Amino acid sequence: MAGILYIVATPIGNLSDITLRALETLKTVDAILCEDTRVTGKLLSHYEIKKSLLSCHEHTDERKLGQIIERLRKGENLAFVSDAGTPGLSDPGNRLVELALAAEISVVPLPGVSALATIVSVAGISMQEFLFRGFPPHKKGRETFFKAVAASEVPVVYYESPHRVMKNLELLQKFAPDVKIIIGRELTKMFEEVVRGSIEEGLRYFAEHPEKVKGEFTIIVY
Repeated sequence: MAGILYIVATPIGNLSDITLRALETLKTVDAILCEDTRVTGKLLSHYEIKKSLLSCHEHTDERKLGQIIERLRKGENLAFVSDAGTPGLSDPGNRLVELALAAEISVVPLPGVSALATIVSVAGISMQEFLFRGFPPHKKGRETFFKAVAASEVPVVYYESPHRVMKNLELLQKFAPDVKIIIGRELTKMFEEVVRGSIEEGLRYFAEHPEKVKGEFTIIVY
């Protein structure tokens, strides 16, 4: 009988946000597939879980993915986790799930925290309908990305890195100077904050507090 592939959500910052079901699953599977073994290793160490770790990320080749599928075929139960949050949202894992389904292996989701759901829950605006765009392109297609954000008739949510957040807000301002933004920084972590207002106000705030241009950003444009 084939094993089960568990897709497990992990904390995006605060380690206490992991579910009891996720912990139980990580304790009982035969091995854990993860983006970065060092990151997942810290989580497991915190909860005193000792388990074999196998790297599985966006650059994992088809041969190695095939070996993982073969382990599942032979009856092993495996868990896949991303570095933070719910797998499948702007991180690897989708190809692994695709191959597992094609091999008729059971794929079981274990829901939990995500930066997307976290920022939506405190938006304070109607989010009954919105568009999630993931991370903006680094170079090619960047202007097209922000033009589409500017033209959207519903709120748009995207992720951003500290290295590009200021430049990309300036680019967004070029195409949509009158939109409002909600910026979630370091969500669930010690220095969590949510900044609200116009793009100009957001840019001014971080220009005045350059020490805060760090960590992960989740942004709503509306």
